[in-house]
Amino acid sequence: MSKHTFSIGGVHPHDSKISRGCPICPLPLAPTVYISVAQHIGAPSVPCVAVGDKVKVGQVIAEPGGFVSAYIHSSVSGTVKSIGPRPDLAGRPVTHIEIAVEGDEWAEGIDTSDTLVTEIPEDNKAIIEKIRQGGVVGLGGATFPTHVKLSPPPGSKCERVIINGCECEPYLTSDFRTLLEKGEQVVVGAAILAKVMGGVPCTIAIEENKPEAIAHIREVIAKLGYTGIEVMVMKMMYPQGGEKQLIDAVMHRQVGSGALPISVGAVVQNVATALAVYDAVQKGKPIVDNSVTVTGECFPNQANLLVRVGTPLRYILDYLGGIPAEAVKVISGGPMMGRAVSNLDAATVKGTGALLLLTEAQTRRAPESECIRCGRCADACPMGLEPFLLQKLSRSANVEALEANAAQDCIECGCCLYSCPANIPLLDWVRMGKGMAMGAIRARAAAAKAAAEAAKAAPVISSEVEKSKK
Repeated sequence: MSKHTFSIGGVHPHDSKISRGCPICPLPLAPTVYISVAQHIGAPSVPCVAVGDKVKVGQVIAEPGGFVSAYIHSSVSGTVKSIGPRPDLAGRPVTHIEIAVEGDEWAEGIDTSDTLVTEIPEDNKAIIEKIRQGGVVGLGGATFPTHVKLSPPPGSKCERVIINGCECEPYLTSDFRTLLEKGEQVVVGAAILAKVMGGVPCTIAIEENKPEAIAHIREVIAKLGYTGIEVMVMKMMYPQGGEKQLIDAVMHRQVGSGALPISVGAVVQNVATALAVYDAVQKGKPIVDNSVTVTGECFPNQANLLVRVGTPLRYILDYLGGIPAEAVKVISGGPMMGRAVSNLDAATVKGTGALLLLTEAQTRRAPESECIRCGRCADACPMGLEPFLLQKLSRSANVEALEANAAQDCIECGCCLYSCPANIPLLDWVRMGKGMAMGAIRARAAAAKAAAEAAKAAPVISSEVEKSKK
């Protein structure tokens, strides 16, 4: 069986898929949910409900705050208790809509049956509008609004849709279970995405450590009879699921610095996003829940749960028996790219895909020593960067050099840190350097915009002055 992978860098962490045998089970509703208005890249959504309002599951409770933004829907039925700032997963104050749960009544027009709908609507604009109204965002981690990604700029042409089923992060298994349990819906969602982009070919990429999913999705494609959809078997390599790395592996094309995947003719969507597209288009169901892997070597009750958006993390962990004494850290996501949770009373968002519990031994960093100039970090970097150089430039706050050496292209995958024998916290320093470089780029863009607006306004002001003289 031919296996594919990307051409630059990468590492081979143990996959540790210890929850792969756990079916996705619905989590009972929490007494209260806290739904953030900032669950996507772009402008936060604007609440459109008030304290005291009664809401149903799937009802819009916040509207997009800009073009790159998304609708937010109630994940429960009940009463809005408060609207205001509350710490998110990282501890930052973000506006949340608090809803006291009073049953499970769904909004009108949402099909909650298990009936598979395979006939795809003809009108592409109507499809994209349903995706927009459903608040669909990329569920592979980036949470970029999907309707925006499906509306490329003039002159851009999609040549292939890629569905990311790699799930290359260690421990995570929710996408794998989704492929096994919702494979038909994922394939229909993939067909919808391919149709919207002009009837282009579609590749569903799955890593080789998921043979059951590979076989099942191939059977589903054959059964449904969709043409132009294939399964591509990928080698186990991290970060295989990175957007640019996956395009390289599937299409053998490299996305340039600062460019978008559409620049090389690709549109990439995650497995869970394809399922959400199916739900929005075929069932009228917005994103109100998502599959969350709860796992860790120290956690006795491994699980893949279907969790309503806005559910407090503490409620999830308590449902599974609580946090074991040996667990010292909870990660939202996987061990490579996940972020430590600062507050267990924070609530899940659309992009929450996993909770990973780690022990003291797993989180303890070895003492840092001097760089031995082995070059392993550069060999491992999937973006072709030089992490050893970027960390030095970051330490000295050399913003111009950071930008010149493409710190802004770092995808924060952690391959450099994983491969460093000197235990230098490369990712931390490079992430800081990336922030500096991006800040400089944004400042220049803002200055250029202000200058353009000033130049545009200058003739008007001059004309008004001349009129006043007369």
